[in-house]
Amino acid sequence: MMSEHLDTSLPLEYQSEQSRLNIFGFWIFLGAEIALFATLFATYFVLSGSTAGGPDQLDLFKIKDVMTETILLLVSSFTCGLAIFSMRNNNKKGLLLWFIITLLLGAGFIYFELHEFIDYVHEGATIQTSGFLSGFFVLLGTHGLHVSMGILWGILLIIQLVKRGLTPVTSRKFFIISLYWHFLDVVWIFIFTFVYLGGLIQ
Repeated sequence: MMSEHLDTSLPLEYQSEQSRLNIFGFWIFLGAEIALFATLFATYFVLSGSTAGGPDQLDLFKIKDVMTETILLLVSSFTCGLAIFSMRNNNKKGLLLWFIITLLLGAGFIYFELHEFIDYVHEGATIQTSGFLSGFFVLLGTHGLHVSMGILWGILLIIQLVKRGLTPVTSRKFFIISLYWHFLDVVWIFIFTFVYLGGLIQ
């Protein structure tokens, strides 16, 4: 079988035609994800005033808890960038270190988000309580599910990296998951700004 031509003048993850096509395809996938979250945001904003006599944003949202989640996710975006920087410098250990830290920060985010949801349920705020809480839990739950899937995906990539080393294929996969991770951070910034801060200042 003929080996695939590699353009070594390009970054490692872009050196093969297949990698360039896969990365382009993932950008298209992210376009579909934008449509999904845009729909969930629109649904939330339509329902955000429908509290049905239950707790509203001012009763539930605690800015300190949300700030902790925000800092964890934003720092994870920074460490993810350091992981890709290490990858492009052929520094496998650096890639592993920064990516593991990224996943740990993501796991911390999920822990605090679950803790927040449990607190809400103890205060009588469930997905069945009102239209506002249905939209809220679906939007936040979908984002949290995406972060959880990213963590599992990242663990599998780490196993591949340890077994196969830093190659154009493994580097392409890490670059693609970095796009996914940064996308989730951008979605969270919108959630933090328009759902939490917007809810507290209404």
